[in-house]
Amino acid sequence: MEGTVDGFRYGAVTPVAAYLMACLGGALGLRCIVRTLLSNQSWKAGWLALGAASIGCGIWTMHFIAMIGFQVVETRIRYNAGLTVLSLAVAIVVVGIGVFIVGYRGASTLNLSFAGVITGLGVAAMHYLGMAALHLNGTIRYGTTAVALSVVIAIVAATAALWAAVTIRGFMTSLGASLIMGVAVTGMHYTGMSAVSVHVHGRTGGSWAGESPTSLLLPMLLGPVIFLLLAGVVVMFDPLLVLGDGDWNRSSAATESTAPQPDPLFENQEDRVVHARAPQDPQWAAPHGPHR
Repeated sequence: MEGTVDGFRYGAVTPVAAYLMACLGGALGLRCIVRTLLSNQSWKAGWLALGAASIGCGIWTMHFIAMIGFQVVETRIRYNAGLTVLSLAVAIVVVGIGVFIVGYRGASTLNLSFAGVITGLGVAAMHYLGMAALHLNGTIRYGTTAVALSVVIAIVAATAALWAAVTIRGFMTSLGASLIMGVAVTGMHYTGMSAVSVHVHGRTGGSWAGESPTSLLLPMLLGPVIFLLLAGVVVMFDPLLVLGDGDWNRSSAATESTAPQPDPLFENQEDRVVHARAPQDPQWAAPHGPHR
């Protein structure tokens, strides 16, 4: 028997919340990567790792917030905790691979293409690994065309995100890029979900009202959400990340212009002292006065 699949049990609440989390992770990740480009003195590996973890957590959180709204009317749904956590690790690791490639090897066409493919395939793997964690009284089937399209969207979105990370420096432009990235990642998720159909193994008498998957998902979502909030605090208190390249340079230039400048007429402090004493000190004028 074909099950009745609904991905919007709570209406627009879960898609909007999922999109916002994808944007938050993307925005924090992009700013952290930009931080390594704006200052040669920054701890590059640390900022890149924080950026990769932020993007990975944002993508994973987006997926499972969206899955809270997923239901099959004829059967209850449960999640395997081990596979759910593994999908989070996969998201962070594969995004990290792409971020470190462009962070250390540059944003050439070859590097971007290679890193984008790896990261996109990893994001798709996270999605379908998360779907494998889903347990219900039936068999989940996927439409080939929609699955292939979701993978293509994941690769394009990953490549565009990596390009934006190493190209866009300003705060507002990074924010705009993260909004577009959120659309792409969320679109990839719902494109993949459009491929889902469920063949239910007979009637079990259970219903969606009997049990909710939030009993597992909400506690597991709490950790990545707290991490993203802490990463946001780190970004907020770094002026170079908030101001961006151009604004930071203008701010530095303004500070330098208001600082006291040394008098170019004097090469050192001793010259200033001698010059200050000359008009008042009688010993200075004595040798040049009349001889008795």
